Amino acid sequence: MAKLTTRYVDSLAAGDKESISWDDELAGFGLRSYPSGRKVYIVQYKLHGRTRRKTLGRHGVVTADEARKGAKLVQADVARGMDPSAERKARLRSPTIKQLGERFLKEHVSLHCKPTTLYDYRNLLRGVVNPVLGGIKVSEITFSDIQAFHLKRRDTPYQANRGVMVLSKMLNLAEDWGLRAMNTNPTRRIKRYPEEEKKRYLDETEQERLGEVLAEMFKSGQISRYVFVAFYLLLLTGCRLSEIQKLKWDFVTKTHLELPDSKTGRRRIPLPREARALIDTLERREGNPYVILGDHGTGHYNDMQKPWRKIRARAGLEDVRVHDLRHTYASVAVMNGVDPFMLKEILGHKNLSTTLRYAHLSDDAVQKAAGQIANRLAATLGSMA
Repeated sequence: MAKLTTRYVDSLAAGDKESISWDDELAGFGLRSYPSGRKVYIVQYKLHGRTRRKTLGRHGVVTADEARKGAKLVQADVARGMDPSAERKARLRSPTIKQLGERFLKEHVSLHCKPTTLYDYRNLLRGVVNPVLGGIKVSEITFSDIQAFHLKRRDTPYQANRGVMVLSKMLNLAEDWGLRAMNTNPTRRIKRYPEEEKKRYLDETEQERLGEVLAEMFKSGQISRYVFVAFYLLLLTGCRLSEIQKLKWDFVTKTHLELPDSKTGRRRIPLPREARALIDTLERREGNPYVILGDHGTGHYNDMQKPWRKIRARAGLEDVRVHDLRHTYASVAVMNGVDPFMLKEILGHKNLSTTLRYAHLSDDAVQKAAGQIANRLAATLGSMA
């Protein structure tokens, strides 16, 4: 045994077999020599009754003094109950964020979420998260990594925030699955960007224009009766697009749409007389359970966005999305005094806070009514000068 110094290690000749030279000053610090001439610094320690060794670096890449300092740090970690060798192996075995995402979709989302959520999460991971963070190991991703990702996407705040949201869910599960230490989720202190909520409602003039265009395009054969009825049902019921697009005859009663499953679970949607009358004009196709049919096949009408683009262009409503028809239904309800609690049930909102986004519309109605009352009183009272 001798003190391991750079000069001493340089002087050691390669033997016929692999060997270890131990330092005579720092117990557990050694040098492993190979017949090829390669020399590697190591540290040996005992934890829970088991002897382990950890490589500190190759001679020539690190000096003897640097390796000695590294050995002391390892021994300090061991004294605190840590196992540096096991932690390194765990890091090497750690999946990447991309691999965690695949497991997250397969073992969590597909089992506990709606198919639409699975679709959205898969696209979010593929198009937003993985290109930036996909290659980083789950055990090594840090707050700085997440922060840089969020900052890079600042021009698309909705995507940036949803990316952090799905990462938060994934990394919480990574802790549950033993892939990260508990309570180390680095997404927790990321401040979300403000999002400008898209609210677009059709006023009465726009509603009339849309009705005229739907009728014209139906009469001229540019849209089928099924498409015509589908858009009217969206306006008359406040349903989500998927709820009408995938509506089956078994769900239709005289007064309600009885949906066994929706975005918020089972729903019982009031079916006004006008909406029921439109449904009654539709022909059924033998062997096809759906109400809104395509031109052929056994399924439902697949792409409602395609005819909608033509309809809104003809009506001069290029900025209106299909989902804005649901917003229009809600706005008409609120402006006509429908109670928010009742509207929540009609629209199938999970939380009242979602329904209360439309509350400002009732304020407008109240303001208008107050103005009419004041005008009438002022006319009766005469000049106030």
